[in-house]
Amino acid sequence: MTRARSRYAPDHGLTTRMVTTMFLIGLLYVVLVGVLLAVLRGAWPIILIVVGGLFIAQFWFSDRIAAFSMGAREVTPEEAPELHGTIDRICALADMPKPRVAIARSDVPNAFATGRGERTALVCATTGLLRRLGPEELEGVIAHEMSHVAHRDVAVMTIASFLGVMAGVVTRVALWGGFSRGRSSDPVGIAILLVPLISAVVYCLSFLLTRLLSRYRELSADRAAALLTGRPSALASALTKVTGQMARIPTEDLRKAEPYNAFYFVPAFSSKESLSRLLSSHPTLEQRLDQLARISAELARP
Repeated sequence: MTRARSRYAPDHGLTTRMVTTMFLIGLLYVVLVGVLLAVLRGAWPIILIVVGGLFIAQFWFSDRIAAFSMGAREVTPEEAPELHGTIDRICALADMPKPRVAIARSDVPNAFATGRGERTALVCATTGLLRRLGPEELEGVIAHEMSHVAHRDVAVMTIASFLGVMAGVVTRVALWGGFSRGRSSDPVGIAILLVPLISAVVYCLSFLLTRLLSRYRELSADRAAALLTGRPSALASALTKVTGQMARIPTEDLRKAEPYNAFYFVPAFSSKESLSRLLSSHPTLEQRLDQLARISAELARP
């Protein structure tokens, strides 16, 4: 899954986790669709067409939808020379093609990458991030986001998240087409009643699997960025600065950003007690800083 000629350090642990997550979620999804087809036998062509169509649409358009939802606007080198210059340097270091470059007008200091691969990749920074970080710190953040593109984990997270969401969709299909066809006392009725339960289990398990993968991929991106730039301290400084600045962002702005935390460099939480913090898509700041400190010590050895 890692592009062969990229100079980003390969992460076999990330690759293994991506493959395992996709296999397990795919298996759950097959079980769910199998139960649905068994219940709604006469409607299986429609089910397959709808599910397949939604999957293709999600895969091809999810990056554009995400970028639009987060307010990303593509910019030229004349409009954003600093950001373009930073991305040009990272691309040269990593030997990667340049992605599309965008800026989101938001005071929330953050950055994200979207795209199915290098040809469709987009890297976006917010105006709040550009205003707060120095050149080396910004370079560390961009290197982090570019590693997501190099390792293809953005595409994997998109597909994995979609399979979980589909659990809810097929449940609705079962409810609309099934409850009127049988009673809870006959086998068909019992099967129909089991579909929402199985769907809930599939959704919960897929949610947990994607969260576990997401936390690891953030640590992997930190590690790859630090090794590529050779300046883990700059990335650590950016992490500390961005995380500290989050507390000063208005709650309303944080709530708008919170649904897209899986894409961001640092998660935005509208409150310290937020349930999202318990099921976070990112490791803690302490974990990330500890890893960067170890990398810094390794790089300093003769």
